[in-house]
Amino acid sequence: MSAPRQRDIYETRAQPLRLERVGLLVIDVQNWVMDEANRQPRPEFYDAARSQVIPNIARLIDASRTHGVEVIYTVMENFTQDGRDRSLDYKLSNFFIPKGSLDAKVIDEVAPQGDEMVIPKTSSSLFNSTNFEYLIRNIGLDTIIVTGFLTDQCVDHTVRDGADRGFHMICVSDGCATDTQARHAAALNAFKGYCRMETTDSLIAAMKRDFA
Repeated sequence: MSAPRQRDIYETRAQPLRLERVGLLVIDVQNWVMDEANRQPRPEFYDAARSQVIPNIARLIDASRTHGVEVIYTVMENFTQDGRDRSLDYKLSNFFIPKGSLDAKVIDEVAPQGDEMVIPKTSSSLFNSTNFEYLIRNIGLDTIIVTGFLTDQCVDHTVRDGADRGFHMICVSDGCATDTQARHAAALNAFKGYCRMETTDSLIAAMKRDFA
């Protein structure tokens, strides 16, 4: 009779966190995204981002640094001056974020420190347009905590891609946002089968418990 190996049977996605194998990913929390004056009107997004999500990401970054968890950022940024390297989707969407520009930089509230990696991307999932997977496998990470923008675009795509590539994906439900709360809730419900869902509070508590 066919049966899975015992080690391939999991009762839950909420496996104990192993310090040396966990990374915190901060997606597109950059000046271009938070430039309300020059982006499309989406008041629910900016309110959620400023009042809840960015402070929560800052708390997660602080907790990660305290414990020694790898913190990795990704930002939308052209590799070339004229943006010819951008994905077709970015070209169709008129996403043009010049290489080395202020728009491409992580916002000050959650700015990287030391040698924390900031990886430029030109696709929704950084698995598709960067060497992120190569880097995290080199580091020895197999569990990726996902935060940032937007829940139903880059966060969604990254969670699904990571799951398909054999990583334990954790989404922080109050550490990401999109245009409206309704879209945010719908996205979380749509991709919850690919990841472990946590809140900022529950994940920080899990870090304290599992890294003790």
